[in-house]
Amino acid sequence: MKHLLLLPLLFLYITSYAEVITGRVIKVIDGDTITILDASKEQFKIRLGGIDAPEKNQAFGNVSKQSLSEMVAGKEVNVVYNKRGRYGRIIGKVLLNNEDVNLMQVKRGLAWHYKQYEREQEVEDRALYAQGEYLAQKDRLGLWNDKKPMPPWDFRKIPH
Repeated sequence: MKHLLLLPLLFLYITSYAEVITGRVIKVIDGDTITILDASKEQFKIRLGGIDAPEKNQAFGNVSKQSLSEMVAGKEVNVVYNKRGRYGRIIGKVLLNNEDVNLMQVKRGLAWHYKQYEREQEVEDRALYAQGEYLAQKDRLGLWNDKKPMPPWDFRKIPH
């Protein structure tokens, strides 16, 4: 019972330390990275957290980028984050009209739920992303239409 009481407190703790940036998407780099411009004309490179999309030169890389472009290019988004990655990019959840764009990429079968970093996600998001990936896989959407789709973290290890 004690653990159930701690969950709402943990949620408040996690979300209370999150920051939000609002800006217009000025560039879609690939299926999980965008650049936004805020009201003060400052640019931010955003890595969509909790997901990993195919690389540009990988199967479904261009399809994943196109999907993200159609959703957010030129539109105003909110980015909820509490972390920067090793390349200085903000890692966060991109919201368009309060819809989770990261999750949409997973549900469309155009990104993997990045389980290596799932502990950094809120518990609810972790479950939603896992379910979204499962359903996309079950329905053979996007990259799941391949017989053996290669995760980007494996693809990046191959010399090109």
